[in-house]
Amino acid sequence: MTLSKILVTGGAGFVGSHACVALIAAGFRPVVLDTLVNSDPRSLERVGRICGVQPQLVRGDVRDATVLDRVFAEHGVDAVLHLAGLKAVSRSVSDPLGYYDVNVAGSLALAQAMERAGVRTLIFSSSATVYGDIARSPIRESASYAAVNPYGRSKVMVERMLADLSRSDPRWGIACLRFFNPIGAHESGLLGEHPQGPPDNLVPYVSQVAVGERGHVVVHGNDYETHDGTGVRDYVHVMDVAEGHVAALRYATLHRGLLTVNLGTGRGASVLDVIAAFERACGHRIAVHIGPRRPGDAPAYWADVQHAQDRLGWRARRSLDQMCADSWRWQLANPRGFDEPVPDFPVRATDGTASASLPHSLQPGQDHG
Repeated sequence: MTLSKILVTGGAGFVGSHACVALIAAGFRPVVLDTLVNSDPRSLERVGRICGVQPQLVRGDVRDATVLDRVFAEHGVDAVLHLAGLKAVSRSVSDPLGYYDVNVAGSLALAQAMERAGVRTLIFSSSATVYGDIARSPIRESASYAAVNPYGRSKVMVERMLADLSRSDPRWGIACLRFFNPIGAHESGLLGEHPQGPPDNLVPYVSQVAVGERGHVVVHGNDYETHDGTGVRDYVHVMDVAEGHVAALRYATLHRGLLTVNLGTGRGASVLDVIAAFERACGHRIAVHIGPRRPGDAPAYWADVQHAQDRLGWRARRSLDQMCADSWRWQLANPRGFDEPVPDFPVRATDGTASASLPHSLQPGQDHG
């Protein structure tokens, strides 16, 4: 196939850098636009180590029309994966205007720049937070919007904007991907998530406890009506999410109009399930303290993923044990994130065996999807 250049906004971040790996494996050439405010350019060096090809990086803000116009003019972009944005739910409550500015105004500026450049294929990374506290799972894409915080509402606003755009101009091919809880890391141990400051999400926090950086994990409530009393979520491997973006890109390139799909496993796992899986990965117990419920936390939710399977031919392939094993491999090799020198091999493969070099599926240029 002809190599196509794909603009990946936020491509140096956690999901974005893994999406770059999946794009390169599928034969695309990613060009990354990132402010690097909440990400690290060394993630792209790691992408290059994994794939044999390092994505081009343009440092800039997705709200900056001048930067956007220059990127489209100079790089010959054929389509866009839009992952740039702010994502911490608690911070969105304290800074709603900042979230609407970056997430909504940034998406508007991007769509306008795409229109000026004549590029009309867009994959938007949305979120399951658009559903809010829906009581019944699995959640289908037809569920009503019920976002309960500014972060989720910013995603709703962008989805509605893109729906209006699609209705107004049939030349656009747009996919909105509502992914649930991406966790894990690349199986090489070279690429993963390293939050700046205390982690907002469960698995990075568990990882830091497992490696001895933090003392214990606080479980927020153990009296929910779930199988073990703790909250249940749909955790999906970040590489499955990345490959879902590639599947959506292929679809939107061939089909005009708007497609909205969930990216998840279709199964729920509780907080204690995740901790137990991480204990299996790291080989020792993880200290847990039970705390009170957090306001606004839903007892349980997970995705209905049939639509993604039917329309994209995509499904999550990696198990919870693999998600935790990959997270632990990344954490163990990179306790200081990208400040750590590139880890030497052998790394521990997913099946628990030692490998003296990159697995065959990770050799540069190979498609491991």
